[in-house]
Amino acid sequence: MTDEQQRLVKALKYAIQMEVDGKQYYTLVSQEITDRIGKDLYSYLAEQEDHHRKKFEAIYKSTANKLGWPTDVVQPAQTFKLATLFSKALKDENKTGKPNQYALDATAKAVNMEIKSRDFYNEQAHKSTTDVEKKFFSCIAAEEQGHYLALVDYKEYISDPVGWFTRTEHPHLDGV
Repeated sequence: MTDEQQRLVKALKYAIQMEVDGKQYYTLVSQEITDRIGKDLYSYLAEQEDHHRKKFEAIYKSTANKLGWPTDVVQPAQTFKLATLFSKALKDENKTGKPNQYALDATAKAVNMEIKSRDFYNEQAHKSTTDVEKKFFSCIAAEEQGHYLALVDYKEYISDPVGWFTRTEHPHLDGV
């Protein structure tokens, strides 16, 4: 096995474990968190981690068998519309549950996990020796950045819902 193949296999194993750990954490948080926005967000993130894991496993299997990169793995996931979650929850405020300290702590940890993942995938894209590998790792890094931004937005929402709503839903106040 060449040094490049060893680097890729090591990176793929690490990525698979990162995605497994992320899914486990997000699943746990989605079950423990008390507000609907958080439950929906963390359920979505758990699904995305599993989606990423499956992609990495397909690449690992294909490259380990010396078949090269599978052609169907370099496709971005669907974009998550966090604003839709917030809009639904704000319309139905009494049934959403209230965010608590657990949500804040869990989200701080999740933000750090997404930063670590994004940075790792960007590093792998930089080390890539083929266009398909570079494109794949860049795509996954961009998806992790989207997860990071969704978590930061959620953290701002649970820290200051009124301020968040004013900033995101009504940036221009009439008559001011």
